[in-house]
Amino acid sequence: MELSMASEEVLKSVFPLLEGVDLASAMAVCKQWRDIARDDYFWKCLCAKKWPSICKRPNPPTATYYNLYKTFYKRQHHRTLLPPRISFDNLEFFIDIWAENVLVFSDVVTGSVLQPGFKIPPSGICDVLKFHLEGSEYKMTLPVEPTFSIPLGQNQDASVSVMVVRKDSNKVARVINKSMFDYIDRSSYRALAFDYLDISPAYPFLSGIRAWISLLFMEDGNEDVMRVFGIQMDFCDVANSKEEVLWLLDMLDWK
Repeated sequence: MELSMASEEVLKSVFPLLEGVDLASAMAVCKQWRDIARDDYFWKCLCAKKWPSICKRPNPPTATYYNLYKTFYKRQHHRTLLPPRISFDNLEFFIDIWAENVLVFSDVVTGSVLQPGFKIPPSGICDVLKFHLEGSEYKMTLPVEPTFSIPLGQNQDASVSVMVVRKDSNKVARVINKSMFDYIDRSSYRALAFDYLDISPAYPFLSGIRAWISLLFMEDGNEDVMRVFGIQMDFCDVANSKEEVLWLLDMLDWK
């Protein structure tokens, strides 16, 4: 595909306005687009948005601004971890849930039961929640049988505590300390609570990591009541795989 001089001028006017992912996509259209899009001026503009001070020196710290942006524009998600030092088979989770200070759920769950999740989402749940359960994100999920109900009224309070025990050493760590389910997402039929993890003093630079726990519920014929059929726990962007979750749990302040 040959480009006229006018077309080249149009592309040179548009390319500086693109985000990095879009500019990289433009490079794959054809040879002419690639040659234009590789102009380091465009990549300098993108670097200037992310790291303005880097453009105060006459030359980029790497061979080109394109190389700089390509290397550091996002966090590297693919990394190799050593095998975790603990396993789910060696863990027990103590989960207690209250509604208006009345205990509605209390169970000791082995790690091997907690982490597989739903192989087949139950019937009768909304499409948004079904999509969430079938997603690729790693979340520890416990089906609840029989289900239990919690009021959804404005003045109703529901809370949760989670402790975890290592069976090899009988040491215990706190995951969630009677946190309130402050956020009810009616569009995806989830009630969410969180708490900050108690990390071991051996890792003084780790802080502000939250454990999230969700109650998964379905319609009960009464919009003021949620019928809970599942409990889900995760650590958001901090731990997105089974191995990462185990490493994070290993760094808790075990007593």
